[in-house]
Amino acid sequence: MELHTPHQTILIVDDNPDDAELAVIALKQKGIKTPYRIARNADEALEIALGRERSVSERHTADPAAAQASIPALVLLDLKLPGKSGLEVLKELRAAPHTRYVPVVVLTTSVLEEDMIQSYEHGANSFIRKPVDFSTFLHEIELICHYWLETNLQPKKSPA
Repeated sequence: MELHTPHQTILIVDDNPDDAELAVIALKQKGIKTPYRIARNADEALEIALGRERSVSERHTADPAAAQASIPALVLLDLKLPGKSGLEVLKELRAAPHTRYVPVVVLTTSVLEEDMIQSYEHGANSFIRKPVDFSTFLHEIELICHYWLETNLQPKKSPA
């Protein structure tokens, strides 16, 4: 599968550099050319996803359209992050009008039923345990991206 969506990005939120790199390798090996960003903690994830990331000159001329353009098309979210948890990131993404409908796939090592329940209660679109086997992980990343970036229909514009 070759998937190229140049005006969209995938946000990978994972504090473990090895896990984040495995996700990037999986994207590349499966021919998914959608640009990606990596956030190592909740604050970085929210800065990127909510369009708070701006240079000094942009802060004085805040352009809502520019912030909207930086919003990811898909978030792969780990739950265990330093500081704020992935669940807190999820809550903030769902509370913000521009990210309310962005697909969020919780991609975690957690085996706790409570983590799954809370993820869905706070608006996760999917909950997937990170597989130990790399070939399985490759397949899951391909399925996730194919479904959420190609097959799934989303509103073009989130309500303000």
